[in-house]
Order: sequence, then structure tokens, then C-alpha cells
Amino acid sequence: MDNDMSRTHTNQREPAQTDPKPANADAGTLITDMGKRARTAARVLALAETDEKNAALRHAAQTVRADRDGIIAANARDLEAAGARGLSEAMTDRLRLTPDRLDAIASALEDVARLSDPVGETIADWQRPNGLSIARVRTPLGVIGVIYESRPNVTADAAALCLKAGNAVILRGGSEAFHSNQAIFRAIQAGLAQAGLPGDAVQLVPTTDRAAVGAMLAASGLIDVIVPRGGRSLVARVEAESRVPVFAHLEGLCHMYVDGMADAGMARDLVLNAKMRRTGICGALETLLIDRRARHMAGGILAALQEAGCEIRGDEGVQALADGIVPAGEDDWSSEYLAPVLSVRFVEGLDGALAHIARYSSGHTESIVTEDPATAEAFLTRVDSAIVMHNASTQFADGGEFGMGAEIGIATGRIHARGPVGVEQLTSFKYQVRGRGQTRP
Repeated sequence: MDNDMSRTHTNQREPAQTDPKPANADAGTLITDMGKRARTAARVLALAETDEKNAALRHAAQTVRADRDGIIAANARDLEAAGARGLSEAMTDRLRLTPDRLDAIASALEDVARLSDPVGETIADWQRPNGLSIARVRTPLGVIGVIYESRPNVTADAAALCLKAGNAVILRGGSEAFHSNQAIFRAIQAGLAQAGLPGDAVQLVPTTDRAAVGAMLAASGLIDVIVPRGGRSLVARVEAESRVPVFAHLEGLCHMYVDGMADAGMARDLVLNAKMRRTGICGALETLLIDRRARHMAGGILAALQEAGCEIRGDEGVQALADGIVPAGEDDWSSEYLAPVLSVRFVEGLDGALAHIARYSSGHTESIVTEDPATAEAFLTRVDSAIVMHNASTQFADGGEFGMGAEIGIATGRIHARGPVGVEQLTSFKYQVRGRGQTRP
């Protein structure tokens, strides 16, 4: 990025926090203060050199690894509280940190550091007949608010992506992950301090008071975009109440369609992986659609699922194939289980699959298993979801797997950002027009 402006970084680190501020704290005042400080930091970040941002991310990764025991101890406090609150197994799995998951968090920070810096990139340029030179150039969005539940890794992923794209970020994690988020946040702060970047570039809301969410949604002029990452109720609230533009992230009601021309072994392996690899992530398969022409391979798929511990809820045709299958009700076709439960039904070919997906899908990820190229292309073209796949597990619906380093989430809307939200999706653009004294006649 070309930069001929002099800059002075102010290293304003947030104080270490181990317990939430009282719920009766003035959430509006808190968010207003954080927003103002974030706005000041955003002006510095917009002009930061790539090497500075990368240094912050790499040092944060080193700190995560060095403080592994401390972060896991903080996570243990959250897990203990989750057990006392009766948190679901899916939510608990999302919350849990292990040495391997911490290493993945640190690696994701390093992956983002290795990405190309989008700020200042020329997206397109052209010359007008009158000699004007016009370029469309990427710029940061400004201040981003991220509201999320359960997953402590989002603290690192969101901070890294926003920082790399030149944005300041205000993070509001779920109360169930408060201590875990604080521990990871301190590692991010250490990275910013090491690189000489302002600590206010990444802020974590220091209270579990739900009024802070409402204050963020009302912070028009201080926050430029809100990114919600969580269940249906959170996203619905954000979309209903926000006075700030929103990147919609609906639930992952993912479908896989096994076509009559599918390879039976591949279909079995893909369904098993898509459902059972990790059942609590948004890319987990929730509804399996089987072409009636593929009935001969359905029994093997169902047996593999049941052997892996998956409960199957099926239509009458599916129930006839195996014992222990629960009759599927209407609600099953619109349920994101986030658990070892799968709804299964037979459909009349591709048109039947497309009709079901159009009616029930959340627009997240859908996959087809087939050896027929024409059917595959028709599926990829006609399904209107953020991610469509051919002969691949829906569990690949992830920014890291897309080579984007990490993601804030999977956007299911149609404006600006769609699919994995990475560094490019966290930028806007401006037009730079260069002339030689032209005047308009």
C-alpha cells in the first residue's frame, strides 16, 4: 500500500480482565466509549504497513502457544460453568479448547499473516476517452462489530481478519466463553503491542450484560457493520434491531443429494464425513436427500450412519430400509440439529432435490454426489446457496479450507459478502480518478 502520510501509533492496551463487569454497568456509555476509541484506531490501521499487521498476528500466535496452559485453565472455568448451566453437548463441544484446537487457533493467525494484504489493491482500472484514468481500489470498512456465541476461536479469527483488512473490531462473545475469550484476547493485545499498533484496534466487550448487544446494534456512526455468528435467535435479533448494516449469517441447514448416478462407496463416505466428522459445526450435514434411483445404495449409507451412532429420522421409504429409524416430522426438514441426528428422505431425481432445498434451505451449503457431469452442473447452477459442492463433504464449508486463512463466518445474504467472510469481504472500495486538467463540457 502506498502511503506518504506520517503516522504515530498509540499503544493503548486494554487492561487485563478476568471477571465480567457488573450487569448494571451503563452498556450504552461503555459501547459509545469503545466505539470512539475504535474509530480512532481504525484511522491508524487504515494506513498501517502490511509488515506491521503481519508482525502483530505472528506475535499473537506465539503468545497463544506460549500461554497454552493459561488459556486451557481459563477454558476449564467456562466448561465447569457450562456443565452447571446444562449447556447442550453441541454448545459444549464448540466451547471446549484442547491443545490441538489451540494450535489450530495459532496456525490460523499465522495463515492470515501469510495472506495478501487487500488494502490498497487495485480491483480494476480503465482509461476514459477524455484521458481520465479511473481505478477501483480496496479500502477498509472501518469499525466492525462481531457478536458471537460459544466458540472462543472466533475471538482470534475475527481479530485477525479485521486487523489484516485494516479494520478496528469490537468483539462481543457469549457469556459461556467469557474467560476463554479474555485469555485469547490478551494474546491478541500482546501482538498489537509488539508491533506498535494501537490496542484499541481490537476490543473485547468486558461485560456479560446482554444490554451491550443492544448498544452495539444502535451504534450507528461508531460501528460500520455488524457480523452476527450464532444461532437463529441471535441472528434474528440482530437483523430485527440493528441500525447498523448486517452481514447475515443464518444457521447451517446443509443438504446433500445422492443422485442415481452416484458412486455408492463415495456416497457412503461423503455422507458419513459430512454428518459425523463434527456434528456441532455449521457445515455439518442436516438433511440427506436420496434419489429413488439410488435406493440400492441407501441401505449401506444408513447402516454406516447408525453404526457411527447417528439417529436417523426418515420418511416412510427410508423407514422401510432399516430398524430403529424415527419417523420424520415436518419440523425435521427445517432443523439444524448440531448433533448426531440426520433427517433423510427419498426424492424424485434432481428436480425433487431442488424443490426440497428451495423450500427448506437456509442458503448455507448444499452438495450433490453424482458421476453425471450434466446433473452436477445443473445442481451447481440452479441451487441458490452461498456454497454449492459436487462430490465433496459439506464440512469443507470453511474459510480456512477455502485457503482464506480463517473466516468470521459464512454469510448467507446476497449483498456484499456471501459465503466465507475473509479479508477481502471485510473491505469496501473507492474510486481514484486521475486527470491532467480535464474539465467537463
